[in-house]
Amino acid sequence: MSLRIESLTQTLVRAARDLARPAILFQVIWPPLAAFTLWSVVAWFAWLPAVDWIVTQLPDWSWLDWFGPWLAHVAVFLIFAPLIYVTALLFIAAFALPRMMTIVAARDYPHLSRHGSPQAALWGSLWNTLAAGTIFVIGWILSLPLLLIPGALFVLPLLWSAWLNQRAFRFDALAEHALPLEREAIYRRERGNLFAAGLASALVGYVPLIHLLAPGFAALLFVHLCLAALRELRNEEGITL
Repeated sequence: MSLRIESLTQTLVRAARDLARPAILFQVIWPPLAAFTLWSVVAWFAWLPAVDWIVTQLPDWSWLDWFGPWLAHVAVFLIFAPLIYVTALLFIAAFALPRMMTIVAARDYPHLSRHGSPQAALWGSLWNTLAAGTIFVIGWILSLPLLLIPGALFVLPLLWSAWLNQRAFRFDALAEHALPLEREAIYRRERGNLFAAGLASALVGYVPLIHLLAPGFAALLFVHLCLAALRELRNEEGITL
């Protein structure tokens, strides 16, 4: 459960190194671009009706005559943003991560046996990401009023994204390699590093220009963290990798 800085630092370096590989960089970039394109099409038709509906729900206060439409546009943006992120995670879980996993596991963890089936891992990853994404979106929308508190606009999205990253990718990273009992053991012993990795990958989303890489970078980060932890666990238990 403790946070191991050295282990986390090595994981960050390995994940950043992988971004320099064209085959992996492509799998990192296209999911968020596809998600953004998809929801941009939806926004083209739904944005103004959603703004108008929100304005009609606001109290009949004189100062809202001017601020109301502006607040409504901000609210619609804050609804679309998590939908784009969750959709990008779904694309990564279904299509990009299996390809990235093949490359990373073959190079860095070649002797680590896979004890799960690819088909079960795929459907499990989709269900896990969809469930976590649903909780994330609902929680995000319910917490929108709290964003009016000074500083909350930075802290709340960061914490929500950190939770979502670790909740989704810790399963995805282990789905093909680990048995259920191994997954639970790693979740317990690496709890501190898992949350720290989620927080680190969420922070990437705040950096201009490279925020597009945040979902894919999170996937790589958890692949390295979890597979290294699985290798260590099996070594400790004397299990043939």
